[in-house]
Amino acid sequence: MEVTDHARRLLGRILHGHGVSARITEVEAYGGVNDPASHAFTRTPRSEIMFGAPWRLYVYRSYGMHFCANIVTGPTETASAVLIRAGEIVDGVELARRRRGELVKDSSLARGPGNVAKALGLTLEDLGTDLLGGASVRLGPAPTTTPDISEGPRVGVSKAADVPWRFWITGDPTVSAYRRSPRASVG
Repeated sequence: MEVTDHARRLLGRILHGHGVSARITEVEAYGGVNDPASHAFTRTPRSEIMFGAPWRLYVYRSYGMHFCANIVTGPTETASAVLIRAGEIVDGVELARRRRGELVKDSSLARGPGNVAKALGLTLEDLGTDLLGGASVRLGPAPTTTPDISEGPRVGVSKAADVPWRFWITGDPTVSAYRRSPRASVG
């Protein structure tokens, strides 16, 4: 299965993290060694987790202060992964609000990859978590119905910026705004 298929199939699934649960509403696919926008395009100690078993959590710092969470999808040596960009908090709203701020609207509690991780309480301690293993951070089963899915270019990447590997549940209010990287080449 291609990483883009995995990305689409993650939409609508519930990601549980440290007392909060979010229905995944927006994702971005990264094709590992075949994708210049992927952290795994060049193998480094930071991206090593992406070369391991699928269904593990890849957590990293973004801009030195925010955590972002990816689900490694494999295959193993391809190092593909899916970034969780947004979600709807469906359980633990009050805890998510304490983590994100009392004045944050419900639709914004997990809008944007850093906010997803913050709302779910994800940190580097969760790096490598087996999401199918039933721990405090886990991925729920696939939804029984397939949502209407839109696609477009990934947000904020400077390489392969026009590849339409961002997927979201059409019309969902938790989906983040598209912002093209100012460093992305035109075309």
